[in-house]
Amino acid sequence: MEAWIPFLPNWLLIFCRITAFLLASPVFSTRGVPAQWKIGLAALIAFLTFASVGLKEPADIDGLFVVSIIREVLVGLLLGFTAYLFFTVVQIAGAFIDIQMGLGIANVIDPMTGAQSPIIGNFKFIISILLFLSFNGHHYLFDGIIKSYQWIPLTNELFARIQQGAVHEFLLRSFSDVFGLALQMSAPLVVALFLTDVGLGILSKTAPQFNIFVVGVPIKIIAGFLLLILVLPGFIFLFQDLFGMLFRALEQLVNVIGTAPEPS
Repeated sequence: MEAWIPFLPNWLLIFCRITAFLLASPVFSTRGVPAQWKIGLAALIAFLTFASVGLKEPADIDGLFVVSIIREVLVGLLLGFTAYLFFTVVQIAGAFIDIQMGLGIANVIDPMTGAQSPIIGNFKFIISILLFLSFNGHHYLFDGIIKSYQWIPLTNELFARIQQGAVHEFLLRSFSDVFGLALQMSAPLVVALFLTDVGLGILSKTAPQFNIFVVGVPIKIIAGFLLLILVLPGFIFLFQDLFGMLFRALEQLVNVIGTAPEPS
């Protein structure tokens, strides 16, 4: 124990990064997961990681130690937020579809954030979480946060990379990619519902006796749900590509923040 005590600050830094990652990453940041469970899981992963990366050089508890804590929290938040960002794709796509279907005013509570979210977006989000767990994506997240110490050690240069603008550029590019993916994901239903609007507009001109405002809303909702049922089997391939982009984005972030480890 006397040999381990000088390395206790190292474990605290590891614990800060992993805790911040769990608070921002998908699945684990869900409000339904108890806070005690999150802290216990973070402590367990921190102990496992500490055995491999925390015993190299003891960290000094001085004025710079507080800065190191802030830096590790930011690293964990950046990694977790990047992973969560690609899960918002399905909610944005669902919002686009809800607006076209006429369900934009009917929102439900999002179990991830506790805020209101669109019905179709929440439905897709639940499917994405289930598929992510079935693909063992949470195991890859654990593996990624542990291996991040090879590229982003405890003595990383995060603040210097932020000052250089590399992190801002990566986040802006990720935001644009997310909106592009959301448009691509919602495009089939949005285009089909737009054509339904065009058909209803033509019908209102050829048969003015029909009350399009009364008939059009249920027609669009029925057409939207039928199209959603048709494209539902393809979600598994769609989400596989989305999860692949997620892990590639995490790899790019690690390359932006960290440096390649020296060959042993």
